[in-house]
Amino acid sequence: MRIGVIGTGRIGTIHANTLSRHRDVGSLILTDADGARAQELANRLGETAAPGVDEIFRWGVDAVVITTATSAHAELIGRAARSALPVFCEKPIALDLPGTLQAIGEVESAGTVLQMGFQRRFDAGYTGAREAVRSGRLGRLHTVRALTSDQAPPPAAWLPLSGGLYRDALIHDFDVLRWVTGREVVDVYAAGSDAGPAMFRDAGDIDTAAAVLTLDDGTLATATATRVNGAGYDVRMELAGELDQIVVGLDDRTPIASTEPTGPPAATKPWSGFLERFGPAYEAELNTFVEVVRGERPNPCDGREALQALRIAEACEVSRQERRPVRMTELPG
Repeated sequence: MRIGVIGTGRIGTIHANTLSRHRDVGSLILTDADGARAQELANRLGETAAPGVDEIFRWGVDAVVITTATSAHAELIGRAARSALPVFCEKPIALDLPGTLQAIGEVESAGTVLQMGFQRRFDAGYTGAREAVRSGRLGRLHTVRALTSDQAPPPAAWLPLSGGLYRDALIHDFDVLRWVTGREVVDVYAAGSDAGPAMFRDAGDIDTAAAVLTLDDGTLATATATRVNGAGYDVRMELAGELDQIVVGLDDRTPIASTEPTGPPAATKPWSGFLERFGPAYEAELNTFVEVVRGERPNPCDGREALQALRIAEACEVSRQERRPVRMTELPG
């Protein structure tokens, strides 16, 4: 199997490393807007670098992995669909609903595969939470609390391209909330703060956000995120039911300290970021993509799944800006 990897930044490098050592992948073709970066990675892995995207399709590949800037995702997904190639793409498909729907339409019309990169679905903790909920261990689920906290802000130049805190960071919590509970969000109420570094205000973005979401069975969920959690990278989900409650992401590296005299000790080596925290999950989702391409298993996260997470993020952005509850029926898709 020959796979084209478009984009060799942080995530692209991780995925290329995983694919390069996979027993069912014979070779890779790598390309990037920064040609020198793609060539350096190709040299290190013993793979081939291409001058541009055109060569990826012209030289012939069996599948495509897209890890470029978000603005290029939809166009590349459409191009791969028209070439009858299965695609793995990092989230999101696009930063707006029309672009997302158009790309999904191209994939569905072509009858090809689009697997989206929501790596938390492959994390052991979230998988365990899903099993606990679905088995009835918690009883009736009444409350879910999700959070994503970055240790340090991203580069200022990247913020205007990110789509904002809901679409870039909390979209993972929205996706995994649906995946773990098996329920749909019916309405949201969201708020945000730009009281942190000035670069967020300059970009029209926020550095901290909170949302209350009502699920279709009456379960209440909260989702919070921040870019300025100096204690360390923190991603958790708490699920409380009438019989039991559980937590994802609580271990000896969780950057939280107790004020109780008998509380657990503070983490001595907190998680530094998402690449470290979710390393095994990133590898598992690419291994799964190879199996999907080989026809050995169904697609675990298609474009329609990504669309629903984006719709929730969009609803939260509308709610924040208009300071009102937003029902999901107000959004297309």
